[in-house]
Amino acid sequence: MEKRTIIAFVLSFLILLIWSYMYAPKKQQPPPKVQPEKPATGVARPAETPGVQVEPLAEGGKPAPSALTPAPESKEKLVTVETPLYKAVFSNAGATLKSFKLKKYHVTADPNSPFVELVHPGQDSRGFLDISFGTRPGQNGSKILYHTNADSLVLGPDSKPQDVVFTATTDEGVSIKKAFRIYPDKYPIELFVSFSNPTEKNMEGTLSVSIENIPASKTKRYYSFTGLSLLLNGKLKEVKQKKLKKEQKAFSGHIGWIAYEESYFITALIPDNPGEGVFSGRSLPSGDLVATYTAPPISLKPQGELSSRFTLYLGPRDLTILKQLGKKLDLAINFGWTDIIAKPLLYALRFFNQYIHNYGVSIILLTVLIKILFWPLTHKSYKSMKEMQKLQPLMAKIREKYKNNKEQMNKELMGLYKTYKINPMGGCLPMIIQIPVFFALYRILGGSIELRHAPFVLWINDLSAPDRLFHFPFKIPFMSPPYGIPVLTLLMGLSMYIQQKMTPTPGDPTQAKFMMFLPIIFTVMFINFPSGLVLYWLVNNILSIGQQYRIVKRLS
Repeated sequence: MEKRTIIAFVLSFLILLIWSYMYAPKKQQPPPKVQPEKPATGVARPAETPGVQVEPLAEGGKPAPSALTPAPESKEKLVTVETPLYKAVFSNAGATLKSFKLKKYHVTADPNSPFVELVHPGQDSRGFLDISFGTRPGQNGSKILYHTNADSLVLGPDSKPQDVVFTATTDEGVSIKKAFRIYPDKYPIELFVSFSNPTEKNMEGTLSVSIENIPASKTKRYYSFTGLSLLLNGKLKEVKQKKLKKEQKAFSGHIGWIAYEESYFITALIPDNPGEGVFSGRSLPSGDLVATYTAPPISLKPQGELSSRFTLYLGPRDLTILKQLGKKLDLAINFGWTDIIAKPLLYALRFFNQYIHNYGVSIILLTVLIKILFWPLTHKSYKSMKEMQKLQPLMAKIREKYKNNKEQMNKELMGLYKTYKINPMGGCLPMIIQIPVFFALYRILGGSIELRHAPFVLWINDLSAPDRLFHFPFKIPFMSPPYGIPVLTLLMGLSMYIQQKMTPTPGDPTQAKFMMFLPIIFTVMFINFPSGLVLYWLVNNILSIGQQYRIVKRLS
């Protein structure tokens, strides 16, 4: 039975070690230097193209009809849109997005670092948000130069929603209009698209919408999802980046939304009226990931019009915001097999943070809450360990007597456990019950925007990053950059050593030797884990030490 105990420990450690190796943070490239940007002035500046008027969306969301037909554009023009939440740059080449910077989120924990950029088009990209009507996706898309109703738009906190409108005519004579409604106080952008046929012939084709992005980082930072996702027949479907590099993926059915996800952020396109269609995902040579939604084929009759409404979301993977958007976009926040544990933990952390305004303290309170919930179970386990210590002399005699007969020895030991009603596996129970919580918290720290760059105290300014006091120019074995003193990790190792000293020594010499090295193994393993996770384990160890001390004192 003690062999089973060792096996249980070894398997737990192997899982954690493999997890640590696979998802340890690698050296990240420094963010590119950003040229200082000149602040835009004014509310809206009309474009210089003659004959183009500012066109507000009429009731029902459709742009008001324009009485003038502007002359064709001859070169690319950029339209800058700025709100308190983001700064976006549109291009009239395909009416696509060139840049989308989140003004409340920085690349690093340093407040002077650049804003997070959500749009990274590759060299072979058709542009982020390519919308077209034709016989194939992308036809008459980014190659068309659109007219715009303004070349800049700045909204203040008290501004009313404003519209940026792009219009163009294809070589086939189809008139295209794309109107973006910008809000000053929220991330979602309303998008109205219309295709009208002023000719005297039918035009066959399909409406296709593509969003594409190149991952900002080539390396993973902890456990996070990077790739394409969609709501297919009411269920979340994820396609990882590495799978798209091997082959194109296609799915058909009822499509609720399509999205590109990377760590803490998401860009999504949500049709107002979801329906049947085809989703295709692929990776371009540049590394661009392309998600395309294609609607069923239709016929655009003479003098007819095809129109669609969408919601475009580029922002944080915030559970509250995504739920408010509806359309089940909150399903994009997926913690895998730990989801059933991770989401209640996240809600608990957010609840504590509402009153404390410190996620580090919230993690401490969450650890205390978990300890209280598992108190009866761990209490029984520690009592079992103490009772087992009393049986060590009897167990030693059995081992000596049957040292040449392993089968009989195990049979006698089992009889001894049964007589004294002791579970030999009880000693590993306190650690085993923490494993699901450990993995759930790991997933939260790697994918919840609330804990990204969340400070704790003193030098710990990011609970989602490893704990480092001081930064050294030289490498440290087993440590990923930045190199420094992992204070929390060392304290966690010390707490495990103290806890180990308080735990009854196993009768089996092999198990005793293994347990002796346990604090060292865990210290090395935790050296690259997020400081929030190390904090959880440290506080749990301290509470366990107090619980063990209380039990030992009472039994003595």
